[in-house]
Amino acid sequence: MPSSPVSGVDRRLFLTSLLGAAAGVAGLSGCAGSSAAADAKGASAAPLADKVPAGTSLKIASYLGTQQLQFKLAKLELPFKVSSWVNIGAGPDVINAFRAKSLDLANNAGIPPIQAHYQGFDAKIVAIDITRKPNYLFATKPGSDIRSVADFKGKKLAFSQGQAQGVVLLRALKKAGLKYDDVELVPLTSNQFLTALQSGQVDIAPLANQQAPAYLSQYESKGAHAITTDVVDLLNLLWAPASVLNDSAKAAAVAAYIPYWAKGQVWTYENPDAWNEEFYVKTQNLTAAQAKSISDLANKPLFPPSWDEAIKWEQETADLLAEGGFVKKFDVSSLFDHRFESIAAKAVPAEYRR
Repeated sequence: MPSSPVSGVDRRLFLTSLLGAAAGVAGLSGCAGSSAAADAKGASAAPLADKVPAGTSLKIASYLGTQQLQFKLAKLELPFKVSSWVNIGAGPDVINAFRAKSLDLANNAGIPPIQAHYQGFDAKIVAIDITRKPNYLFATKPGSDIRSVADFKGKKLAFSQGQAQGVVLLRALKKAGLKYDDVELVPLTSNQFLTALQSGQVDIAPLANQQAPAYLSQYESKGAHAITTDVVDLLNLLWAPASVLNDSAKAAAVAAYIPYWAKGQVWTYENPDAWNEEFYVKTQNLTAAQAKSISDLANKPLFPPSWDEAIKWEQETADLLAEGGFVKKFDVSSLFDHRFESIAAKAVPAEYRR
């Protein structure tokens, strides 16, 4: 794994190391021009169909089978065929799958759509869930004496530019008054974080709340510990390639899917004991206590009728990346397909809209 610091002159190389094979084919030399061309095409502005045409299907991301299990437990049956549930979650992997046309719809945080735009790939956000509590904490390597974000200065930090973990780290550094040059950002994807921590290749890695219990139970006795902050990654979203949304039948299926997605998250939030047992205990091999520690930190799902707050947050995130030289500055409003704006909110009770 590379471990050189990210400086102003090598951030383009740093970016390239994270984009994956599909992005490599597209090339980075014309990123700005490709993005502009993609935005010029845009997604269709045609009204969404009221019904999904017969025979329509979608390929939908479902990391670790969570979506199918959620729908099964909540007794939600989709009104169209899912041709494949794709076991994929990380932003860079989703972008590559979009490019390969092996995926039509995915659930990610706010940063992957920004990354896709920078790569020149046209995709749009179609649903928003606001998160108010932190989904991530910072875990140290075994034997570490780091106790606060201020102690990150001069340390090796696991950094995934194309994932939520990356923006959480950047926001934490900014809040602590640390500049990028004060730390050593090690380019990794989130599935490499645990190995990098365990081996001591990095001093710190941001872990999802559901990852941390297993890591700490194994390494806390060896000096690993968690550093919590109030930094949140505001956006949990659904997004799709513009080519999918330009297909009227598939766009109708996406619109039909959104209410089920929202209702599934509400069900999970309202039934933590059942979800803990069926998912965390039975499929992830966590103890009931570990599962409860995760569900206790769960965000109440919030599906705003207006995307104004989400757009503002996404712009702040894009600007933060641009300040570090990781992407070009741009107007993120191009990432949102407003035809879908109110669909999720209309599907849930009022308490889940604000």
